[in-house]
Amino acid sequence: MSTRRIAAQVLSRVLDDGQSLTTALDSALAKLESAKERAFVQALCYGVCRYFYRLDFILSQLLDKPLKDTDIKALALVGLYQLIFMRVKPHAAISETVSAVGKKTWAKGLINALLRNYLRLQDKLDAKAEKNLSAATSHPDWLLEQITHSWPEHAPQIFAENNLQAPMSLRVNLSKISRDDYLQQLNLHTISATIATQCLSAITLDKPAAVELLPGFAEGWFSVQDCAAQLAAELLDVQAGDRVLDVCAAPGGKTAHILETQPDVKELVAIDIDATRMRRVSDNLQRLQCQATQIIADATRPQDWWDKILFERILLDAPCSALGVIRRHPDIKLLRRPDDIAALQALQQALLQAIWPLLAQGGTLVYATCSVLKQENEQQAAAFLATHPDAIEWPITSAWGVTRPVGKQIITGDLGMDGFYYARFKKQ
Repeated sequence: MSTRRIAAQVLSRVLDDGQSLTTALDSALAKLESAKERAFVQALCYGVCRYFYRLDFILSQLLDKPLKDTDIKALALVGLYQLIFMRVKPHAAISETVSAVGKKTWAKGLINALLRNYLRLQDKLDAKAEKNLSAATSHPDWLLEQITHSWPEHAPQIFAENNLQAPMSLRVNLSKISRDDYLQQLNLHTISATIATQCLSAITLDKPAAVELLPGFAEGWFSVQDCAAQLAAELLDVQAGDRVLDVCAAPGGKTAHILETQPDVKELVAIDIDATRMRRVSDNLQRLQCQATQIIADATRPQDWWDKILFERILLDAPCSALGVIRRHPDIKLLRRPDDIAALQALQQALLQAIWPLLAQGGTLVYATCSVLKQENEQQAAAFLATHPDAIEWPITSAWGVTRPVGKQIITGDLGMDGFYYARFKKQ
């Protein structure tokens, strides 16, 4: 089957069925034997999601009326993406995209005309797209409004960074190998990388690479994790003998990092409501040779799972809008809805309320999200402090991030990092 047709089918599942791009791609790529074909399909799907609002605007200018067939619309977007953003020769992009209509032969003439008209009117259509803010930034209107409201001075940077491919960062397992030694291993394999100064365990590759091509993956020498996410373990400051709770732990990157940083914990309990995602926690811990108590349960109902033994450290990596990691998951722009934010805020608040009583006096709770919205971050943290007199902020003193009334915000792209928020609380 044509790679362009496969890409269009993947995009249809995202646009029509609300499937995540990761899920839709996984099943499609498994059917392709060629690494080159898999890479091409992935590039098309990520690219169309990344620039969907620009491509969709241009497509609307080329059509007399909207396309009702999602498969054909997705294929038209695939064609436009090749012409605008890829180095595919125009004649090849058009002919191969037209051929990809398959049995829907009625669409051949339509796709051919749309793509050829774009080439004829390219300058005019691109200029028109630049005058439309949603098309120019490739973000939906509601998201433009939300981010601009939270960060008027940083909004242009966030929009631009969201449309870039994120760097590939590694978390070196310091319990097995030093960062300098692992960097040397990469050099021996002619893989260029640099140390991320804001995080003790982080290395950023100059170019993304398949994990199986990197030294020591099976041996647990490293994991793939953004530098911003790696800051959690350092902020938690786990001491030997501590009992630690990792709330909403899947897929387990931060769980493992805590154990790598402090192997002598009394116990680490990882809880998540999603059984499928919890299997990834098990897989990650097994590869890294780490051990944790894993519980599949609703963290907002401790009465169902807690053994009444307090924790000295709690990490709450709260469910959020994930607007800080759009560059890694561009389908968030298509799948997230404005009314999701209020529901997520309510869940974040419920989690904070439920797990605070599980923290021992003198203990530390770190609240984290991969969002850039103030209502999920500093406003949530401030509301928590206002309603919990036994909680005080443990300020974060660091060179990274923007200091807020409570906690610190990492703006997407700062020091190459994802958008992240951290706040730290002590129990009096």
